[in-house]
Amino acid sequence: MTIPPADIYLVSSCLMGLCTRYDGKLKASEECRLLLQSAVWIPICPEQLGGLPTPREAADIIGGDGHDVLAGRAKVITKSGEDVSRQFIKGARQVLAIALSQKIHSVILKSHSPSCGASGKSGVTAALLKENGIHLEEF
Repeated sequence: MTIPPADIYLVSSCLMGLCTRYDGKLKASEECRLLLQSAVWIPICPEQLGGLPTPREAADIIGGDGHDVLAGRAKVITKSGEDVSRQFIKGARQVLAIALSQKIHSVILKSHSPSCGASGKSGVTAALLKENGIHLEEF
């Protein structure tokens, strides 16, 4: 018996209701959950994969966008001034490695995130995935 292949998605784990947001609160996207209800999905949190805890201090990209962070022209800085660029880049690379190891149909990311934001000011992970030709969607 052969099982037909299913579309595989990587998805920001916070969108699926996992407790990975920076503030440790739940904020699932019901729209995203409905979209993926019959799909195979792999939850990812680039910030956790980069070694940051949950909860963690809120951070933002200073001096550019995710592409600039990857190129060393901008930094990811927490509200108290700590540079967490290294952790954000490490997490982005981990997500890319997962995406490349699977036959990913698409990656669905959390909008307005310094890691995952895909439109407007790109987050670090979104930028790395875009640079590697991976299809992105966001909620």
